[in-house]
Amino acid sequence: MLAKTISRIRRNHGLEHATIHVLSEKQKNFSAQGNSDHRGFHLNIYGDVSEEAVMNAVEEAFTRMKRGEHQLAVHPNCGTVLLTTATMAALAAQAAFTVEQKRRQSPTMTLPVLLNALPSAVLSVVVALIVSRPLGIHLQAQYTTEGDLGDMELMSIRRISPSPVTRLFQLLLTGGAKQLKATAYKIETRN
Repeated sequence: MLAKTISRIRRNHGLEHATIHVLSEKQKNFSAQGNSDHRGFHLNIYGDVSEEAVMNAVEEAFTRMKRGEHQLAVHPNCGTVLLTTATMAALAAQAAFTVEQKRRQSPTMTLPVLLNALPSAVLSVVVALIVSRPLGIHLQAQYTTEGDLGDMELMSIRRISPSPVTRLFQLLLTGGAKQLKATAYKIETRN
């Protein structure tokens, strides 16, 4: 039961990404954000993208994935990649500060420890940023998305009211640009 639920989430997550890829091929000047569960996914669009364009993109993404374009399931701006990047950068910086603290045999973080470790921490974070992107994409492809939709069926695509979280992401993703309006959609799948 759990394995089937996880598989559905991964396939819906892949279809969410594929939809964003298809929209990106046809639309300009928009941002998108979504979240998936075992019933489908929510898709939030920030910009001037018509409801018809979103519905067509979902259907096209579904069709293309069913025809074997499984690579559409992986997206470079996925939360998996962002989480991997943030985690690796934080660990790299912490490691650099800890090494300097141990080298100085300092029981606490002092200003001299901080100042001496800062160049190493910055370098460590840069290396982590470079390494984390391909690692995050790999983790996404292996664990959080699935490109083979199997027997999944597309049940419905409907526009819904943007939630408070959608409004927060509108602010974060658009820098508060009012012309990039928020629209929200619920896409439901089965199997």
